[in-house]
Formats: sequence, C-alpha cells, structure tokens
Amino acid sequence: MNTIMRKSVLSVAGLAFAGGVFAGPVAAHANPVDAKPVAVAVQSMAPKPQGEQSHIDLNGEQTANVKAIIAATKKAGLPERAAVISIATSLQESKLENLGHLGDMNDHDSLGLFQQRPSSGWGTPEQITDPEYSTTAFLKGLKQVDGWQDMPLTEAAQTVQVSAYPDAYAQWEQQATDLVGQHWNS
Repeated sequence: MNTIMRKSVLSVAGLAFAGGVFAGPVAAHANPVDAKPVAVAVQSMAPKPQGEQSHIDLNGEQTANVKAIIAATKKAGLPERAAVISIATSLQESKLENLGHLGDMNDHDSLGLFQQRPSSGWGTPEQITDPEYSTTAFLKGLKQVDGWQDMPLTEAAQTVQVSAYPDAYAQWEQQATDLVGQHWNS
C-alpha cells in the first residue's frame, strides 16, 4: 500500500475512532427516536504534493503558456490532474517559457515548454515550440502510462519525459495545482 493511501486509510480510521469515542457517550444517553446521523469529514483522496515545494512568480508569457496548456488539456478531453502534471512538468523543464535553441546551454536539441527533442521523435522544431502541439504531444505520452491518474506526479511526468532528474517534477506540484485551480474555469 503506498504512503498516500496508507495515510488516508489511517486518517479515516482515526476519524471513525474519534467519532466513536466522543459520540459514543453522548449517543448512549440520546433518545433513539431523536437521534440523527452525524456527518464525519473525510480527507480527500487526491494526491498530496511530495517533498519541498518550489514557486516562481509568472510573467504574462508564462501565464499565457499556463492557459495554453489548460486549453490543450481540455481539448484532449482530459481532467484537471492531467493539466497539473503538464504544468508541473513545464515548470521543471522550462519554467513555463517556450524555449528555442539555447546554443551551448541547450540540452541536446531540446526545445519548447517541455524541452522535447526533435531527434527523439517529438516533432519538428516548429511543432515543439507551439504550446498546443507540445502539450498535446506530452498528453499523448501521458495517456499511454497505465494508472497515471493515481500515481505520484513526478512518477507520471518522468515516465513520459525520461529525465536525468526523475524526482525534480515533484517540487512544482503545489504551484501547478494552484495555477490549474485559478485558470481552469477562466
């Protein structure tokens, strides 16, 4: 059982125990005819961000790229979680900047929001630097990952990206989640 699931199960069990301990003595003296069910708050099963989180302030171009990623995700018929994974990936790969060739600073022939490589079959340089195309290409890869919806963000992103830094995506999950929450319905 993974850590997130285990913590969720233990939280629910703890709530049930606490509800029994505190409600039990009160319920024992209540008139059964007047008794009403007690609502118990249960923690969300949504994955929680892993590890320390990073954050950057976004400029207009970066915000436009967030909106482009969300639009492409919606167009692909995928849920908000796919947009969160996509934005976190782009935050790690390019800080949400649509990067062209960086000369000596370039990682091989990586380009665009997701640092996709033409030589690896992601598309032409023109396609990869188009935010809708590059997001759609990333999402196509994500959809091929069995269980991506339920796995840790960094694992889903790494399976698509095959990065030299597989755990680096996790640090952007909270900001990506916040950005999707802010722009999904705008």
